[in-house]
Amino acid sequence: MEDLRMQISKKDIQIQITITNDATIQKLNKDFRKKDFPTDVLSFELNERVGEDGKMLLGEVIINKDQAQRQAAEYGNDLEHELADLAAHGVLHLLGVHHEEEK
Repeated sequence: MEDLRMQISKKDIQIQITITNDATIQKLNKDFRKKDFPTDVLSFELNERVGEDGKMLLGEVIINKDQAQRQAAEYGNDLEHELADLAAHGVLHLLGVHHEEEK
């Protein structure tokens, strides 16, 4: 499976979203989080200015389409709904909301 990448820009803020598969996200999860299993979504904060226009790249959200399909079936959602939920989850992480914190 070839990864699907897109960038979302609003005013001077940019977020990159990549949709990938079990194998790719498992490698990323192992390399960056030391967890050797596929997960549904990963977020990598960057917070740096990029490009000629100096937009702020908040970071990258990587979504596992294989896991999204399994979760959609489990939760009774369609795939698009599950992908949107995972994208929102990842963006919240880029904005500093983490489920390990009690807030």
